[in-house]
Formats: sequence, C-alpha cells, structure tokens
Amino acid sequence: MSYPDALYLSDKGEITGRLRTADTAPDLSIGGRTRVHYLATGASTGGQYGLYRWEMGAEPSGGGAHFHKTFSESFFVLSGTVSLYNGERWASGSSGDFLFVPPGGIHAFRNSDGPATMLVLFAPGAPREAYFEELAEIVASGRQLSEAEWTDVYHRHDQYMV
Repeated sequence: MSYPDALYLSDKGEITGRLRTADTAPDLSIGGRTRVHYLATGASTGGQYGLYRWEMGAEPSGGGAHFHKTFSESFFVLSGTVSLYNGERWASGSSGDFLFVPPGGIHAFRNSDGPATMLVLFAPGAPREAYFEELAEIVASGRQLSEAEWTDVYHRHDQYMV
C-alpha cells in the first residue's frame, strides 16, 4: 500500500486547523436521550471522513442491525458500556474498545448499562447529519412511520436494515 495522491500541492503549509473544545454544546439532540456532536462532517473534511461524538443517556438507545453500501463505519467507546454487534454476535464494549465495519458489513450498537459515549467515524465522509436530523425530527414530532416510509428514510441515507 502506498500514500494516496497529494490533496495539497503547495510547498508551504497553511494555518487551517480548527479546534472544537470539549465544552462545545451538542449539535443535535435525539429524543432527549442522545446528544450528537458534529466534530467533523463530510462537508468540512472535503468528503474524506465524518467524525461524531455520540452521547447516549441512561435509557437504552441505538441503531438496529443494518449495513451501508457507500462507506465504512467505526466505533470507539470513550465511556460507559456500548453493546456492539459485528453481524455475528454482540459484545460489550468499554472505554478504549473499537469496532471497524467495512461497507456491506452488518452492525448495530446500543448502550445497555446506563450512559455511554463513543466516537463514530464514517469514511468517506457521507452526509450523515441529514439522517441524524431526520431521525430527531421524527422522534420530536411523534410521527409513526409505516414500514415502507422507514425503508424510504433508510435507503435515502444508505442504510439497509437486516
């Protein structure tokens, strides 16, 4: 494996780093149970990756078994216990545990034992915040979607439920 083609062509560096401090308010709340911090979106990284801090409250929450066709997804547990599904079995992930799922890989997650926080990485950087925001709106409105409507939501956001 070799380095990819250069993305930056100048011989002089630039001052372009962006610091986001830990006390920055979350960008989104889903049902009052999950807070999402948009650390680096696909748009802000030029499509290279998307990185989100996912904070789950005391009540169990998380995504059911699914896969994606256009990007990989990785989970790094920061605190608490996160149940991680690798398509074959569930495992209890704790601080420092990591799960990588390539495109097409079946996976799921949920907090199962109180509050938990993890980093979620999508590569390349898909526009996942549109999906998160649509979920938050559905939850906030109390709308009940039919199976066909859920399938439409999922497929528009490259999510295929198993």
